[in-house]
Amino acid sequence: MPVFMIERRYADDLELSVDEVDGVNRINADEGVEWLYSFLSADKRKTYCLYEAPSAEAIRRAAVRAGLPADVIVEMTAMVRPDGTTAPL
Repeated sequence: MPVFMIERRYADDLELSVDEVDGVNRINADEGVEWLYSFLSADKRKTYCLYEAPSAEAIRRAAVRAGLPADVIVEMTAMVRPDGTTAPL
């Protein structure tokens, strides 16, 4: 399944409750999207999230349904390791 990096910008600090995260995960499952993990900026107003999804459009649909921004969605095809080698995702 394709892997995508999503940049999200929030107007306020991001603080999700367990119930909110559960709701996001249920919506994602409905759209065939799996949230792998996210990095949160120091000011808690931007995240970089890694997802598996059938398409960028599936991520956009899930984001709209969850009320989350999805400012930039980029498909990832490989990773670069610290030794300079690459590996497909």
